[in-house]
Amino acid sequence: MAELPATLGEALAAARGRIPAGEARMFLREVTGCTAAQVAAYPERGLAAEQAARYVELLDRRAAGEPVAYLLGEREFYGRRFGVSPAVLIPRPETELIVDLVKARIAPEAAPAILDLGTGSGALAVTLALEIPAAWVTAVDLSPTALAVARGNAAALGAQVSFVESDWFAAVGAARFDFIVSNPPYIVDDDPHLAEGDVRFEPRTALASGRSGLDDLTRIAAAAPAFLAPGGWLLMEHGYDQAAAVRVLLQAEGFVAVASARDLAGIERVTLGRYPLRGVDAGARQA
Repeated sequence: MAELPATLGEALAAARGRIPAGEARMFLREVTGCTAAQVAAYPERGLAAEQAARYVELLDRRAAGEPVAYLLGEREFYGRRFGVSPAVLIPRPETELIVDLVKARIAPEAAPAILDLGTGSGALAVTLALEIPAAWVTAVDLSPTALAVARGNAAALGAQVSFVESDWFAAVGAARFDFIVSNPPYIVDDDPHLAEGDVRFEPRTALASGRSGLDDLTRIAAAAPAFLAPGGWLLMEHGYDQAAAVRVLLQAEGFVAVASARDLAGIERVTLGRYPLRGVDAGARQA
């Protein structure tokens, strides 16, 4: 067994060439409680044996490719810290676009009913509940392990969310919602990226969706009208090259005002449509 680093400086040196320096400093802050300034200014500061051992464990696991979010057990989303584990997809910044799109479509003091399909860590459901305090938020996931993570995040952040174990809409009941949101699996089953980077460690069931990557997007689009209130919105995240196909899916199911929104990288990342108001949108459905 290699000798454990005895100081902050030795710990940083041990990481050189194995992981990025920024990640090494982050791990040191995690195990020691030091600030970034202290790590930089006091390389001679000593490490306790248990701190050094924990740091080396994190270093080795990261060097093997394990995601930082899983190693630290958390990831930021919409300015809040969410607990994560290998049971859930790691929240990503582009998914925050769904929150912005929902907020832009509600009136002040509104109390919308919101359904989050495939909630995973609960990042979307919890964020929407906190950003729209009057909202009634329900979150579903097929995985009981994922739901346990999501419940923990809701409790830690003080969000009122109802959680349901369900295969998409199967156990939702007869409720109708003003918004249905989802970041479903949308990667092609044999996409080589599934064997690269952080994705290797994430649950495959939260990533891959058939030969075209559209299986789950298609299921949600087809079933959503039965669970939307008239005038309600469906918003789904999808792959960088799937926006046109998802717009066709929504239009085929009778949605109106169908559009795709771009993330901060300029990629069409979320496609949305409104369930028609009877009579009001008749012309739009025929157009």
